[in-house]
Amino acid sequence: MKEIRTAIMMLALFTAICGGLYPALVTGIAQGVFPEQANGSMIAGKDRRLLGSTLIGQPFSDAKYFWGRPSVTAQFGYNPMASGGSNAGPGKPEYLQTVQERVKLWRDSGVTGALPAELVQASASGLDPHLAPESVALQIPRVARARGIPEADLGRLVAAHTEGRQLGFLGEPRVNILELNLALDGKGR
Repeated sequence: MKEIRTAIMMLALFTAICGGLYPALVTGIAQGVFPEQANGSMIAGKDRRLLGSTLIGQPFSDAKYFWGRPSVTAQFGYNPMASGGSNAGPGKPEYLQTVQERVKLWRDSGVTGALPAELVQASASGLDPHLAPESVALQIPRVARARGIPEADLGRLVAAHTEGRQLGFLGEPRVNILELNLALDGKGR
């Protein structure tokens, strides 16, 4: 009986520490030191209305916007509650058909030459918010035509929204598509 009482006391103690005190401490520190990141890196407009998160890709299909990486999340594209890629690969005819349809979409929008894989293949999470600067640059002529903006002005806007490597050596340069499109609409930060 003594061992059972000790086991129950240890369970209660570790439940309180690991399930209550530690998460409260970590949450408090995160809110105090990194409040924006702790709350999902949300982007709010000038009217304080939430517009999205810098961490989650969003669908853009209008020609006047830069398009992000395709999404294959469950139920509907860019579903943050169903993050995850698909098991589809080049051995599946359905996958090849989907890629061919995406290539056709880019060709119909005026893009010629080689297409980066990230423009026609979804990421593992299905929610990638970034594209390589080269993939964004391919879209400048379409967006310039749709908005009546000189391509050089869009090129400067893309350059201003290009994030470098983390710590100078990790990862690759990238552009957050939501932030870029919000800047196009004058809602960016």
